Amino acid sequence: MPSNFLSLLLRGLLAGLIAGLVAGAFAYTFGETHIDAAIAIEEAAAPPVAPGTVEEEPLVSRQGQKVGLVLATTLYGIAMGGLIATAYTLLRRRFRLADDGRVALALAGSALLGGVLVPWIKYPPNPPAVGDPSTIDQRTWSYLALLVLGLVAVWAAVVAARTQTADWRRAAAGVGAFLVVVAVAYLLLPSIQEVPDTFPAALLWDFRIVSLGVQAVLWTALGLAFAALVTSRASRRTSAVIG
Repeated sequence: MPSNFLSLLLRGLLAGLIAGLVAGAFAYTFGETHIDAAIAIEEAAAPPVAPGTVEEEPLVSRQGQKVGLVLATTLYGIAMGGLIATAYTLLRRRFRLADDGRVALALAGSALLGGVLVPWIKYPPNPPAVGDPSTIDQRTWSYLALLVLGLVAVWAAVVAARTQTADWRRAAAGVGAFLVVVAVAYLLLPSIQEVPDTFPAALLWDFRIVSLGVQAVLWTALGLAFAALVTSRASRRTSAVIG
């Protein structure tokens, strides 16, 4: 088992590396223009520098931040690859699917749905110049709580679906359980609205859509890459047994 898990973990890390690089390229290509525009608004709204005062230089230049963006998505992808490999090892036998690749895709899809989309709907990300620093702790804990509850909603959907026999009943039970958990979570957790009325709505939603797109690209690439790697591993193992 340890060697088997190590093999899967390495595949998960490799898949995460690939996904992180792809997501970083997507974020750099489609997101940086919106961040630059938001920073420009933030700088325009800042109070003027008093005469004789030396303006403090940022610790990291914009070009450095852009490089750091790709590095961050790559490291995040590697970490998520390790998590999905661990989840695959622990949950593989619970899936009623014979194909290893479909299990990998199901895990990635579940993470995207419960861990990304559910929190994004209630707490969509905001660009620079939006947000009150005094509420950062509340926003962070609320987001993390909803992330966990989103994954619980996916688990509840799977459990509910397995209590039924007919296909349409399984689908209805799964969707119903998922929506109930999400609805309760949305009602219990506070709503946070900190976007100024003067902030351009088009820029705000362009930034949010791109942010969601980065996550969608990352988890799609991670699922596809990990599915390909575990499928090739299973094929080699089958060939070795037959040989």
